[in-house]
Amino acid sequence: MAVKSSKPKRGKGKSSKKKAKKVVKEVDILSPAAMLNAYYICHNAPACLEFRGFAWPGSPKKKGKKGSNRVAGKQRAQ
Repeated sequence: MAVKSSKPKRGKGKSSKKKAKKVVKEVDILSPAAMLNAYYICHNAPACLEFRGFAWPGSPKKKGKKGSNRVAGKQRAQ
C-alpha cells in the first residue's frame, strides 16, 4: 500500500509574487522636527549641513570608532 506523507508537496513552478517598491517620502530638512533634531546633534553650521548630506568638497572625513575590544579596561576571565 502507498503511504501518504504528512507534508504537502510543493510545486516548483514560477510564482507570480511581485515585490512592493518602497515609496520614498520627500523630507523637509527645515521642518520644526528636523530643526529640533539638528539643534541637539549638530555643534555648528558646517556639522549641520554635513549631517543633512550637504558636505563641502575637500572636507575632512570622519574616522570610525575602534570597537574591536569592548572590555578595554577590564581583565578578561580566564
